[in-house]
This record gives sequence, structure tokens and C-alpha cells, in this order.
Amino acid sequence: MTQNLDHVWKALSDPTRRDILDLLRDGPRLTTEIVDEFPHLSRFGVMKHMDVLREAGLINTRAEGRKRINSLNVTPLRQIMERWISKYEAYWTNTLLRVKDAAEDDSANKSGSKTKRA
Repeated sequence: MTQNLDHVWKALSDPTRRDILDLLRDGPRLTTEIVDEFPHLSRFGVMKHMDVLREAGLINTRAEGRKRINSLNVTPLRQIMERWISKYEAYWTNTLLRVKDAAEDDSANKSGSKTKRA
């Protein structure tokens, strides 16, 4: 089960590429709309970032005439989550519940001691 997700990690390592993915999270966008969101970059620069995302399988692009419509592909993100995050999810959920219980117990004990003093 050793999936090579290096290309996905590389794509996610850049803040501009993550910003592009954030744009696509809200729905498909035309390439020109994406380019317009990054006025500090050249069209060529944005397109290079999109190429990396496309090669990593994080975005899909389809043509409609002269327009290119880009959409988010969540499958590689899901693979990362399943491989790296889900293993620890139960541990952290249990740990956070214990912290919550301890905080509530501490709060209840403090409330109870104030009531006894009054």
C-alpha cells in the first residue's frame, strides 16, 4: 500500500498553489479567473503553478471551446488523509475528550468549593 504521494506533497508545499486550490474549493473556475486572482504573478507563472497541480492530479481541466474550466480533484487529498491523518484521528479525539472531561471536572470542583465556603 505504498502509494507515492510525493508529487502531491510537492504541489501542496507552495502557498500560491494552496491558494489556487482554495479558489477551486468554492467551485470550478475558468483559467482566466484564476489568473486574475493573482495580479502579482504573470499569467505564465500562474499557469506553471496550475501545471504542477494538474500533474499531481489535484485539479482537472476541461475545454469548452476556447475556455478552460478547472475544478478541484479531492482524490489525492483523500489519499493523504487516509494514509497520514486518519490513523491519528481516534487518538486525538480520545485525548481531546479526556482534556474536556478533566476541565469540566476541575471547573465543577472549583464551583463546589466556592459554594461550601459561602
